[in-house]
Amino acid sequence: MAQVVTRFAPSPTGPLHLGHAFSALMAHDYARTKGGQFLLRIEDIDQTRSRPMWEAHILDDLTWLGIRWDAPPLRQSDHLPSYRAALQTLWDRGLLYPCHCNRRDILAAASAPQEGAPLLGPDGVIYPGTCRPNHTPTGPLPGPGVALRLNMARAMQVLGDPSLTYIELGDAATSAVDPVQTIGDIVLSRRDFIGSYHLSVTCDDAAAQITHVIRGADLAQATPIHVLLQKLLGLPTPTYWHHRLIRDDQGKRLAKRDDAAALSGLRTAGATAQDIRRMVGL
Repeated sequence: MAQVVTRFAPSPTGPLHLGHAFSALMAHDYARTKGGQFLLRIEDIDQTRSRPMWEAHILDDLTWLGIRWDAPPLRQSDHLPSYRAALQTLWDRGLLYPCHCNRRDILAAASAPQEGAPLLGPDGVIYPGTCRPNHTPTGPLPGPGVALRLNMARAMQVLGDPSLTYIELGDAATSAVDPVQTIGDIVLSRRDFIGSYHLSVTCDDAAAQITHVIRGADLAQATPIHVLLQKLLGLPTPTYWHHRLIRDDQGKRLAKRDDAAALSGLRTAGATAQDIRRMVGL
């Protein structure tokens, strides 16, 4: 049986809060109980928002929590060639097309009277297909400054498997329902940087040989997308565990702007690492 390998993958765009601590501890503790490895990945491909200061805070907070990673931290900014190679593979198979729409264009098109209420998917409003071509684009892979979308209908035709099944830890296989209608043509490369969340995490998890992806239930909607990309790129599908979310007193999911739940503030107020474990139910 393969060794268990888990990871925690924060973005250095703000402070860690209790929700981050819970997710990191869950992944770390699971690896330790299984005699496996725990890895840390800094998701910093969005260089417009990522800051070295926040990365330093993340490393400090995790160390204070008693979390230890078994290899030097990985950084997405070091893996841009692998994202471009994946995009090239999908482009060569006729599964991508350039898109010049901005969010306002998409919302306007999806909200047109004949369309009814906009449909929502894992990335927000489902793309209405404004730039989707009638024929497969040819020529070289477009460079920076052009967004690339996955032609979901064509991708599903290529796969010939509409189920997108995966294993949720401790449960039966789960599947998405009609990805063309419920997910749509997702962006796989942004105009301002190579790759996207969906593409980068798929490539990174495979490169690091992650066996168990342990993350919040808010990301469960994205998992069928990652399974789809794994199948299209010939990558293994890990086991997933979408854990409960840590919420505030009003039941709202924590965000980086929630200063009251920031680990740095709790530390300053005198909390210990064991206090944090108790606060998140561990």
